[in-house]
Amino acid sequence: MMTIPNTPQRSAPHTDPAEVSAGFRAAFRAHPGGVAVITADGGDGPVGLTATSVCSVSVDPPAVAFSLSAVSSAAPAIRRARTVVVHLLDADQLELAKTFSTSGIDRFADTSTWDRLPTGEPYLPSAAAWMRGEITGTLDVGGSAVTAVRVLEVRLREDEHAAPLVYCNRTWHRLGGGSVVA
Repeated sequence: MMTIPNTPQRSAPHTDPAEVSAGFRAAFRAHPGGVAVITADGGDGPVGLTATSVCSVSVDPPAVAFSLSAVSSAAPAIRRARTVVVHLLDADQLELAKTFSTSGIDRFADTSTWDRLPTGEPYLPSAAAWMRGEITGTLDVGGSAVTAVRVLEVRLREDEHAAPLVYCNRTWHRLGGGSVVA
């Protein structure tokens, strides 16, 4: 086989299920995701979790989606809830991201970090942005559920110096002017 200088060599695709699974995890571990916290109240009190799977789905009507792992302690209550609040975090909310990603704790113990909207949902007032929405559908895929949400209300914190919080390679990162490449 002839090698062309400065041309990256490609490995053969993995087809063994264990190799595909390991490769999939490695690929997405290196793919950064914006950090969000999803909160809801399914009738038994507030629940929440940290997610990096939130994505915009539609502008008209405004809609987002996120993946909800079946092993999350918050999953059953979120699945029972009619509405959720999706909070987009910036680097100043790192402690919130850590709190809502920690299992086995009362994520709402610090009452200074959250409140309830007039409509009843728990929310995090310090979030860079939050969106209250109605769950319009779920699609079970493996051990997760893709959850679609029609956005009913949005609040943006006005802070021109905010740096989005992202998660990549099992590490929290701050995006800022130094991360711009083009």
